[in-house]
Amino acid sequence: MRFILNWLLTSIAVAIATALVPGIEPFGAADAWMSFAFVGLFLGFVNSLIKPLLTFISFPLTILTLGIFQLVINSFMLELASWLSVNLLGSGIAISGFFSALAGSIIVSIACTILGVATKDA
Repeated sequence: MRFILNWLLTSIAVAIATALVPGIEPFGAADAWMSFAFVGLFLGFVNSLIKPLLTFISFPLTILTLGIFQLVINSFMLELASWLSVNLLGSGIAISGFFSALAGSIIVSIACTILGVATKDA
């Protein structure tokens, strides 16, 4: 049940990022909410499977930059989730460039944190 709640919260966070960042928009033949759901699903998988490995590998660089490099990793995870959803399911979000992905990943992280705190007792 917690997986479904996290998926829903991540999808809402992606929708918020799409509304706020000019370089991110829904893509594909499906409705916009389906695009957000697909990206939220893949973002959950990517964050649980690939992000720990990248975080471990880039740990010296993260220490050297005082944690700022973690933003680059988060941006890459959003780009990867978007790419997977578009190429595997035909619907997702289109990200125009790195700075759009960076802004989107910051907004997704903040929104997921706020929504997670709001639903902590659920």
